[in-house]
Amino acid sequence: MAVSLETPEARPARAGSTPGRETRLRSRALLAVSVALYVFLYAPLAVVVVQSFNRAPRGTEWRGFTTHWYAVLAHHEAALHATGVTLSLATMSTVVSTLLGTMLALALSQGKIRGQRAAEWTLQSMLVVPDIVMAIGLLMFYAVLRRWLEFLEPGLLTMTLAHITLQIPFVTLVVRARLAGLDPALAEAARDLGASGGQTFRHVLLPLIWPGLLASALLAFTLSLDDFVLSFFTSGPGATTLSILIYSSVKRGLTPDIHALSTLLVLVAVGATTVAMLVRRATPVEKPNRPDQAPPRRQFRSSQPRG
Repeated sequence: MAVSLETPEARPARAGSTPGRETRLRSRALLAVSVALYVFLYAPLAVVVVQSFNRAPRGTEWRGFTTHWYAVLAHHEAALHATGVTLSLATMSTVVSTLLGTMLALALSQGKIRGQRAAEWTLQSMLVVPDIVMAIGLLMFYAVLRRWLEFLEPGLLTMTLAHITLQIPFVTLVVRARLAGLDPALAEAARDLGASGGQTFRHVLLPLIWPGLLASALLAFTLSLDDFVLSFFTSGPGATTLSILIYSSVKRGLTPDIHALSTLLVLVAVGATTVAMLVRRATPVEKPNRPDQAPPRRQFRSSQPRG
């Protein structure tokens, strides 16, 4: 009868090699799935970018490298007009939505809103509502309001209001996430030193949350820049954005200048999103002081009249 010379201590070590191998196989499988997913997401964008440098005026056959189509855009009147409308729309909606979203985030973080849970649920539900549903709802809402507000005709104003509605939930959630990491004692200390509400926000809160404000503004700008559905349903004569121009041009056939315009639009959107992410990561939220560390004192002029 054969006798095993393997000690009991060595058996668990050999048995433990199987989980390690399974872990490596699982990691490789996850890596392969992740790579396939990213290729599936970004391959269409890569095709558009490559075709924007194609010398062929039609089709997808590669006939050589050229930057001629980007020069054509400089003399494309419709593209220049759409660029102006898009930038104006994105700028106006971003400014208003950032202001309103910041005020809403401050109110939610301080718990001064009656029915706060309902307000939070409404904000979160707006993030998952399909754009087409929101667009149809706004279209019908504008039609009702035009009975009393005749100036609310489809155009840049209705598009701006629609984009503000889309952007406010995103701005509010980003700014509120920044506020959640702040020490409430900072604002309380400022009020104890005689600061008014405006002074507390300007000298204490604003320097701490400005990365969140900038990130939310860039995110809102990107959302407005990329939006098509809301713009399409609420636009009017003379209010053609780049996304609407690209859609109408595609129906007549794909041309390299449309590829070039799409490439520039993607680069701007990706650049703004990247800057927003870098700003949020580069400026960490200040941690509250330990009990043995006194916060820096700053004397404010009291807005209350002295007796």
